[in-house]
Amino acid sequence: MHSFPEHLLKGHANFMDGRYAREKDRIRDLASAGQHPPTMIIACCDSRAAPEMIFDAGPGEMFVLRNVANLVPPYQPDGGQHGTSAAIEFAVKALEIENIVIMGHGRCGGIRAALSHTHTPLDDGDFIGKWMSMLGDLPAQLGQNALLTDSERQTAMERISIRNSIRNLRTFPYVAALEKEGRLAVHGAWFDISTGELWVMNGDGDFYRPDL
Repeated sequence: MHSFPEHLLKGHANFMDGRYAREKDRIRDLASAGQHPPTMIIACCDSRAAPEMIFDAGPGEMFVLRNVANLVPPYQPDGGQHGTSAAIEFAVKALEIENIVIMGHGRCGGIRAALSHTHTPLDDGDFIGKWMSMLGDLPAQLGQNALLTDSERQTAMERISIRNSIRNLRTFPYVAALEKEGRLAVHGAWFDISTGELWVMNGDGDFYRPDL
């Protein structure tokens, strides 16, 4: 049995002496009363794009789901095991979330794999390849534009993927119904790792940097 990572133990000790000590009452209230976050963030697993850090959020403020390349599959009640769909169901039906934000980011490895013409599976299962196939022929369509540089193509696909996930999210009947009633808002965002800038999506699907 391996020893628990020392840097994690030190991190927890810092948490107890710092944030927990400062927010102890709030955290204990959350433990007894339960969580009621107004916003769900669907983000990538990438360690450089943590939603809690980007939005400076405290305990109980956001319900966060992270998967490879922040993808949302279409609604498929087929009896399978769907982790992302289960989280969406819980957030919307049980927590009564008011906002869902699909947040992509720059230099996403999953998107890079989807765009690659020489993708080599990391393992025989090729779970990443199968997961990214959710994008269909969108990467191939983008790859046909020879005037785009690799970095331009990468950023474009990261943002197109966000729009595609929003489209898939709206195939969930209760999401579509609540959005139509004005009780749920769906948003898109893109985070630039290198600059820290946040770009948000407007109603036309364009990304812009909001004025603070």
